[in-house]
Amino acid sequence: MKKRILIAAVVVILMSFAAYAALFVAPTESKMGTIQRIFYLHAPSGMVALLSFFVCFVGNLAYVFTRKPKWDWLGVSAAEVGMAFCTVLILTGPIWAHPVWGIWWTWDARLTLTFVLWLLYTSYLLLRTLVEDPDRRALISAIYGIFAFLDVPLVYGSIRWWRTQHPQPVIMGGSGSGLEPTMARVFWFWFLNLVILMIFLIHERYALEAMRGEVQSIEREAEAA
Repeated sequence: MKKRILIAAVVVILMSFAAYAALFVAPTESKMGTIQRIFYLHAPSGMVALLSFFVCFVGNLAYVFTRKPKWDWLGVSAAEVGMAFCTVLILTGPIWAHPVWGIWWTWDARLTLTFVLWLLYTSYLLLRTLVEDPDRRALISAIYGIFAFLDVPLVYGSIRWWRTQHPQPVIMGGSGSGLEPTMARVFWFWFLNLVILMIFLIHERYALEAMRGEVQSIEREAEAA
């Protein structure tokens, strides 16, 4: 318990430093001004959301081939954490877009595919509430989760493959892309912090799901007896 509290405290401290860096260390962008600072939360949240969904995909795939409950626990844990980061991404996008584009939302490829991704994993979590048998629930949700992950590479590649209202990539983009050095350091510091937060949340959620699985196993044994 003390270890968890210590790790949580470290995460909070790191996130506080990251927030300070975004607000006061990174230089103000010349064209967009102060509103651009939301970029340091917006873009890394999107990257970590996709990373979480990849972890979910690995768990789903492993469950289909092994049928071991631990992979189902990993899948649902990563899906819930990914949904949290994806929700932050979708909420911060319009806040940034309105002052810059003059509109809150547009149905271009990147935004539409991201919203579809959010709907797919919302459905993934809802699907799990509709099936009572644990083994059947795990298999059905794993198969659906593998299908849902197909949208992840589409979201990643959308601004590289098609012309969109969304800006072209400045991180790992083509020639002429990139960030001012201080901006880049703040960005990657944010990304690192969110990855640490993702790992911590998945670990905690996995422990809860494992405990739930053990309780259900004991209940089934009691009913059989």
